[in-house]
Amino acid sequence: MNKETLVFGIYPVAEAIKAKNTIDKVYLQKGASNPKLEHIVKDLEDTNTTINYVPIEKLDKLCRSNHQGIVAIISPISFVSLEDIVESALSNDKTPLFLVLDQISDVRNFGAILRTAECTGVSAVIIQKKGGAPISGDTVKTSAGAIFNIPICKVDHIKDAIYYLQASGIKTVAATEKTEQTIYDINFKQSTAIIMGSEGTGVSKSVLNIVDDKASLPLLGKINSLNVSVACGAFLYEVIRQRLI
Repeated sequence: MNKETLVFGIYPVAEAIKAKNTIDKVYLQKGASNPKLEHIVKDLEDTNTTINYVPIEKLDKLCRSNHQGIVAIISPISFVSLEDIVESALSNDKTPLFLVLDQISDVRNFGAILRTAECTGVSAVIIQKKGGAPISGDTVKTSAGAIFNIPICKVDHIKDAIYYLQASGIKTVAATEKTEQTIYDINFKQSTAIIMGSEGTGVSKSVLNIVDDKASLPLLGKINSLNVSVACGAFLYEVIRQRLI
């Protein structure tokens, strides 16, 4: 992990929250009894930050200094608001392309997806504040720096983001095997948002119920699934193929 993304100790973490730094995740010592730590947890409740309660050995591994029972991962990038980026994309691009990540948890998959998204001209990547992979040094490295060149939006709820995209005239398409349609049956020539699901369970059922379309990838071998970053690349390049014709 890139140490530059770590903030540790009660006062440094409290100051990071006060300064409104984007905190991806907090590791808190399990069983710790300290009113100051409890106050930090209360402050974090308003930010939807993921809090992991871990043994002290985990904190010692993350940080060799005196962590005082708390280590925070600070995002190395700034995030943009969904409303601003959608308005900007619709104003500057006739057919913007958005990518929505529904609980992608592996940082290397996340980084690889960001790299492909940047290469295919995605207008913005939309992620949820809680439950997804943190933006750490590993993410930056795997993205080959693409993370600094593509807008990323953090939203409270993926469903609300999808409703907003739909209200803005953007077609939403979920990547899922739970459909007979393939990506080659979908018209991607209009403004589109592609929703990719988590490595284990795919796009959540509640999201599948509200999207405009669903699409799968043909699988001709014995294995019935693809790595999510590979599948995402196939979807994005089908969009590019259609739009170049």
